[in-house]
Amino acid sequence: MKVSVLIEDTCGNPIYRYEHGLSVYVETKEHKVLVDTGATSAFLENAQRMGIDLSLVDTVIISHGHYDHAGGILSFNKINPKAKIYIQKTATGAFYHGDRYIGIDQKIVELPQVCLLEGNYRIDKELYLFTGIVGRRCYPKSNLLLSTKTVDGLKQDTFAHEQCLVIEQGGNNLLLSGCAHNGILNILDRYREFYTKEPAAVFSGFHMMKKEAYTTQEASIIQDTARELTKMDTIFYTGHCTGSAAIDLMKPIMGEKLQKLHCGDLKLPFDKEEN
Repeated sequence: MKVSVLIEDTCGNPIYRYEHGLSVYVETKEHKVLVDTGATSAFLENAQRMGIDLSLVDTVIISHGHYDHAGGILSFNKINPKAKIYIQKTATGAFYHGDRYIGIDQKIVELPQVCLLEGNYRIDKELYLFTGIVGRRCYPKSNLLLSTKTVDGLKQDTFAHEQCLVIEQGGNNLLLSGCAHNGILNILDRYREFYTKEPAAVFSGFHMMKKEAYTTQEASIIQDTARELTKMDTIFYTGHCTGSAAIDLMKPIMGEKLQKLHCGDLKLPFDKEEN
């Protein structure tokens, strides 16, 4: 399995573009998968420079209904109009950060290859999507600024539109989430409802970024999250909405179990298959 970071918030190599967004490309035995498409078409340029032909992608997963994860879909569609695009139906709603609209372009919904899902969905033996994350352990405080429009006005977003992808291959599982708005610990709790074995690797933002300094409570939540993750036999690759300040708090606790993502990174989480 090969995992490549097409777009992310930080510049690991100046030859690649970067922006506030996330896009990850995964090659498996059976699939060429694109998870999210960043905020613009920048991921297409990076893919070309990395020697990745996105016209061969067969499956696209949109993790949730925010522009910085689905903004490149329409540009992608121009080079690849055949790949199936899986998104939760609830992700087509109107989402806001304060007064600013951060939802997806509604033209995406009109694409014929879009599959609007309502809950968990198995694509095939390799790919499984799950949602329904309702736990609130170490819930990211930055979520409190995000809302969704309802008939009664703006309401706190519950992130029911968030879905996570599990790739099953060679006895190992790879778990991918866009921002982990529901909290990475709660996502892992939900994952355990379907799988007894821990994922070998997790690729996800943790949505801990904050412009101001963390309060004592916020820093404690981040460190408690790190302590829980360290108990697992899993490598966590994170970036995008996690933020450097949160990574600085987590890294001393997690050590090599926490790896920072950058644009252009090539990660090989599984060196060999299990028998």
